Parts: sequence; C-alpha cells; structure tokens
Amino acid sequence: MDYRQLGRTHLNVSAIGLGTMTWGEQNSEAEAFAQIERAKSAGINFIDTAEMYPVPPKAETYATTERYIGNYFKSRGDRADWILASKIAGPGNTIDYIRDKNLRHNRQHITEAVDASLKRLQTDYIDLYQLHWPERSTNFFGQLGYKHQTQANLTPLEETLEALDEQVRAGKIRHIGLSNETPWGTMRFLALAEARGWPRAVSIQNPYNLLNRTFEIGLAEIALREQCGLLAYSPLAFGFLSGKYEGGARPPKGRLSLYSRFSRYFNPQSEAACSRYVALAREHGLDPAQMALAFVNQQPFVTSNIIGATTLEQLESNIASLELKLSDDVLQGIEAIHKDHPNPAP
Repeated sequence: MDYRQLGRTHLNVSAIGLGTMTWGEQNSEAEAFAQIERAKSAGINFIDTAEMYPVPPKAETYATTERYIGNYFKSRGDRADWILASKIAGPGNTIDYIRDKNLRHNRQHITEAVDASLKRLQTDYIDLYQLHWPERSTNFFGQLGYKHQTQANLTPLEETLEALDEQVRAGKIRHIGLSNETPWGTMRFLALAEARGWPRAVSIQNPYNLLNRTFEIGLAEIALREQCGLLAYSPLAFGFLSGKYEGGARPPKGRLSLYSRFSRYFNPQSEAACSRYVALAREHGLDPAQMALAFVNQQPFVTSNIIGATTLEQLESNIASLELKLSDDVLQGIEAIHKDHPNPAP
C-alpha cells in the first residue's frame, strides 16, 4: 500500500480510502464489517463516512453508516489503527429531518453534529471532519456553470471556522477538510485560517473521474500549491466506468439501476465517452474499472482515492488498481477521448 501525507499534518493516509455510503442501504452491517476487515488486511488505514450516509439519504436510514462503523470499533477495539473521516450535512439535498430542519454550518449545528457523530462512531475523536457541501448556493453536485444568487442569513465563514477551531481545541476533531467546494471557497477558507490562526483545511473531497475532470480546472493547482489534496470520490462514476452498463445494460444491483438520483451519468455524451474508455481498456488488455481507478491514483494532486464497493469481489478489484501503472499509450488514448468528450458528467 502507498501512503500519502494528509495536507500539512503528520498523518499519512492510504492511497486507497474506504468509502462507506452504501452501508445501511445496499450493504448490511455484516457486509460492512467484512469490507473493513479486508481493507485493513490490504493496508488501507483511511475510512470515510458522513452523518447523512447511507445514500440516497432517507430519514429511516439516517446515520446508519456511522453506527455500523461504531459497532465495528467497539467489537474489534482497533480504532487507533484507523484515520477516520466524517462530515456535517449542509442545507438542501432533500434533507429535512436533521436537527432543526434548517441546516447550517454555524456553531450550534457544528457542535451538535460532532457530538452526535462521536456517539454513533463510539470514539472520542474524529481525525478529519469535513463540511459535506457549501452552505451557500454555488455550482456543485453536477452543476457545471455558476449562477450567482444573493442569499440572506448565510453563516459567515468566520463563524464556521471559529466553531471548528473550538472542536479542535476540545480534542473532538483533529483536522478539518472541505467537500464539494469551489476554488473561491477553498481559497477563502485557507486565507481566513491563516489570518486568524484557525484550523487550516488539509483536504478537499470532490468528485473526480474520467467523466468528470473539472477538479483540474482551478482546484488542482490549489491542491498542490496549498497542500490541500484531493480525496477523490466517485472515481468510477458510480460504476459507469466499469463497463457494466454498456449497451444499455441495467444490472439489477447496480446503483445507477436502483436509484434515479444519479441520472446525470446517463446522457448521450457520457455514454459515448464511457464506451470509448471501456474499449480503450480492453484494447490494452486492462479491466475498465481498474484503468479508471489507476488514472485517479496516478494524479499528483490526489491524496487518497475513495473507493466504494458493494461486494468483496469489487473491493478486491479496486484495491488491485494500485498495482496498475498506465502506459504512455493508454494515457495518450485517455487524453484523446477527453479532448473529444470533455467532462460529460460533472
């Protein structure tokens, strides 16, 4: 296993991170335990979750994923072996059942969210605590262009950072990170932290895959120059890049078959690009999913590639992508496809 420094901290996280958003929806607690054990045996030390998991978010399954992880820690007693990340939910996203139904990144909500996550995770501290998505209206979750909206009653970023600083000083969280953030938001958080002596974001968790390389536009430079590396999520575009949806196939247990929520991957541009990526992999004797993951693994701005699997077989294949180094011919083929089909599924 390859390990990479998390921001400017002393922590080194595995290049492959274990994503958990299917636990409690597509995966049982026993299956979650099996995934954690297999990941650990492969050298993975980074596990990422969120208070709103599993996905799709529903009131009846809210926070089930964190409970599974907490039960694992209690039964195995190996909490100290893991770098644990979680996230606080923001407003919108069809979530109207957390706290007072008016989610904010203010002091009250951050304090309540951290305490609740700690209780569910059955731990005294969270290594990396992230803002799951911005409180303000901006372009994330599939929005490519930015449409400005004047919003009232937004929590000042200063209050958010000061509240997070209080949690760090209390020993409840060790470091902070961003997620689904923009270049402006990332730099603003970093500037405020440096000016006020508040915690500095050590990572940014955004989508990144062959169908969505928008992180390279603006954020990649920030990640490298500011040592605020990418924790890449959706590296397989919810399995689309594995090739299992080729030719209109809809495998019954596939996420894109089960949930219309992720329909942005099903558009003519994405399907055309994906077909070419799958064909490129097979032309070179590669597994399409492993090629897609290897591309993410090899990016210099990526700190950890967060993989999600619903079966141990998928997990094994995903972990094996670390052993794959893409040739110049494959990389040139990828760039040619990207030039013809740039970011069809942002």
